[in-house]
Amino acid sequence: MENLQAPLVRPKRKKVWVDYFVQFRWIVVIFVVLPISFSLYFLTYLGDVRSEMKSFKQRQKEHDENVEKVIKRLKERNAKKDGLVCTARKPWIAVGMRNVDYKRARHFEVDLSAFRNVLNIDQRRMVARVEPLVNMGQITRVTVPMNLALAVVAELDDLTVGGLINGYGIEGSSHIYGLFSDTVVAYEIVLADGRLVRATKDNEFSDLFYAIPWSQGTLGLLVAAEIKLIPVKDYMKLTYKPEKGNLKDLAQGYIDSFAPRDGDQDNQENVPDFVETMVYSPTEAVCMTGRYASKEEAKRKGNKINSVGWWFKPWFYQHAQTALKRGEFVEYIPTREYYHRHTRCLYWEGKLILPFADQFWFRFLLGWIMPPKVSLLKATQGEAIRNYYHEMHVIQDMLVPLYKVGDALEWVHREMEVYPIWLCPHRLCKLPVKTMVYPEPDFDRHRRQGDTTYAQMYTDIGVYYSPGPVLRGEQFDGSEAVRRMENWLIENHGYQPQYAVSELNEKNFWRMFDAGLYEHCRNKYKAVGTFMSVYYKCKKGRKTEKEVQEAEQAIAEVPYAEEDPPAE
Repeated sequence: MENLQAPLVRPKRKKVWVDYFVQFRWIVVIFVVLPISFSLYFLTYLGDVRSEMKSFKQRQKEHDENVEKVIKRLKERNAKKDGLVCTARKPWIAVGMRNVDYKRARHFEVDLSAFRNVLNIDQRRMVARVEPLVNMGQITRVTVPMNLALAVVAELDDLTVGGLINGYGIEGSSHIYGLFSDTVVAYEIVLADGRLVRATKDNEFSDLFYAIPWSQGTLGLLVAAEIKLIPVKDYMKLTYKPEKGNLKDLAQGYIDSFAPRDGDQDNQENVPDFVETMVYSPTEAVCMTGRYASKEEAKRKGNKINSVGWWFKPWFYQHAQTALKRGEFVEYIPTREYYHRHTRCLYWEGKLILPFADQFWFRFLLGWIMPPKVSLLKATQGEAIRNYYHEMHVIQDMLVPLYKVGDALEWVHREMEVYPIWLCPHRLCKLPVKTMVYPEPDFDRHRRQGDTTYAQMYTDIGVYYSPGPVLRGEQFDGSEAVRRMENWLIENHGYQPQYAVSELNEKNFWRMFDAGLYEHCRNKYKAVGTFMSVYYKCKKGRKTEKEVQEAEQAIAEVPYAEEDPPAE
């Protein structure tokens, strides 16, 4: 490990004009992006309040009318003359960092902008029925006062149900409940032929149910979902524990924070409700474990309550870092504020966007209009700055088996040298069919720490920031670094969430993900020729309609449609 302490020696990089644009971009962010962001947040909030004032019956009526509009619109499409179907959402609105240049090719738009209502909270079934554009801030505002929450609540307010289902969603409770899509009870999908179907794990559309996650909306149009609810309490009792040592030591400390060494992973007494770890350097990390706590417990004499959601409070990752000097400590955070603890500073990306925004004077004066909307940051960056970020910045998540976390941390340090690093565990369940992402074939025989007979424990290694070489003014090839990362993931049975910029070619994409069930459903439900395939939707760079149509035609010639879905 000693050699990991010294950064790789790289040649110095000569600055170009775009470096100065990025350096002083904070001017545009403060005077343009932040005011517009705040206005949009406020208008969205008013719209959500207006929606919440309607009865569930009225919301359902509007939902049915909007679904009929979608079906009618799909039936208007002429397959021979019109392009492939995609939503009317503008490319820059998506929160993910991969480009969405596929929308620059000729396409047939379907407007889903009205689908942003919470349709029902069924406390008897413990299920929330919501539309795809409902975001995490909206759903927690409705459920937490009822002492309920989604089983997995992604941290950033702007993340939507549709994006978390069709793409990727995780939270500190995923070591218990799995990824966001694992908590879905039913999907309501409008298929390519205009049929509205409800897919569950045990009805006639069970193959579609298992194929939807990670499909990026390429099997049909999601118009509603039923998602598992869990009971929660008013506060999160959070324990901050510093870890020091080499990267393998930090990885083991992280694993021990939530995975009992005796293998009793389902024992609620030994497993916390929430887990995350932040690695601040090759030798220092802070492990955080949380348990739900009542208001009475939190307000008991001697306990400290920390309302981290106030605009003037220190950014959460910096607050957690104080444990490295303070030592282990415990505090109580209001539950909803804990869920969205990374929103104000966008994890730690806010430090790059506004270098002084973490200082007290800025937090006190302007912290109330934070954060800037990611969509507006993308809309105002221009082509040159976007390309700069692709090459000089890393926003990636590496999903790796838990026992390989130490190896992955060493790889990231050697190749990218990015800190802080976010660690969050999640279960990858063994399912009746083989889905796009699946656990290692023999995991249940090895029963490593964190695993059970029915699920392998994985970890999201969140690598978000400018690499060390870039910060030091050295040369760094972002595309090549991502390409090596993807190869490492393929070799180690890992996955790359599709929101990120990818360098995968088609062959390697399907080495990372399994195509069997996905292509079966693409053909069975007539998505081929109507919706773009998931690889071409995620592919880096501009896509022409001809390129996509030729690829679709090649897929259509493979006789999947009448086969049974591939079994695990």
